[in-house]
Amino acid sequence: MCILFFALKQHPQYPVIICANRDEFHQRPSKSMHFWDKKVLFTAKEQPEKILAGKDLQAGGTWLGLTSQGRFAALTNFRQGTGNNNTTANQPASSDRVQSDQAQNDLAPNNHTKNDAKVSRGHLVLQALAQSDAQLIQQLPISSPNYNGFNLVFGELDNLHIYDSVNQRFNKLTSGVHSLCNGTLDDIWPKMALGQQQLISMITNNDKLDIEQLFHLMKNAQQAKPEHLPNTGIAKEWEQFLSSIFIVSPQYGTRTTTIITKDINGIIDIADRSYNESGECIEQQKFVMPIPLSARTKSQ
Repeated sequence: MCILFFALKQHPQYPVIICANRDEFHQRPSKSMHFWDKKVLFTAKEQPEKILAGKDLQAGGTWLGLTSQGRFAALTNFRQGTGNNNTTANQPASSDRVQSDQAQNDLAPNNHTKNDAKVSRGHLVLQALAQSDAQLIQQLPISSPNYNGFNLVFGELDNLHIYDSVNQRFNKLTSGVHSLCNGTLDDIWPKMALGQQQLISMITNNDKLDIEQLFHLMKNAQQAKPEHLPNTGIAKEWEQFLSSIFIVSPQYGTRTTTIITKDINGIIDIADRSYNESGECIEQQKFVMPIPLSARTKSQ
């Protein structure tokens, strides 16, 4: 993922609302959200009964998923460039060239000092879906050096945690509205602040929840003003290009939007849309996952 918004215990009918965008190179092969075959290999001893997730066909992992027991996991890459935010010959000078082959090699926009020898971070999501919170809290500080920088969200939907591998820190998602992008939780990046404000506006004093409004929020392509751009160590033109909630370009952009809600009866609704290089929706899917009573009781 590249940006997520969470509204926890803020709506009278939906105590959990999650809006997520995945940004990626369009040439990277992926399969949209689906129920995975049970034969998929997990690092944990026990495999969840059913997993709903998209799939990175290049490395075999995923960016976001849920289990039939109501467990959730998602990952964002941690962006930290070289510390030089001036445009160079190896950094593109316009949005139509922003994903040149040279740029892919020299500057991965959402990575923390990327090392291609590291293990694919998409496998962390599968691990988080298969293991308990206690196991992850024990293991992640030990295993995280094997991966490029990341934020991993994990847990039951009403008891979510985030692990920041760059700062080696766990955070619990408390009641309220939160955002997570390619830095630390609730960083004050323009697109994060914009999304939080719009989400608060949509759910405040509103007993109904309009999923289309949430998709509209996640398709906001408004870029930040240059003076408000964060400094994450990459070229200013990269910062500008990546400063919108929804990103469109021929080579790199928002590939999927996923909206997840859990209502007061424990029913989880998932709406997932995939986009092409022009930002046009090319696939829409909806899923419903009633949580087993045993899992509901455990999470309360």
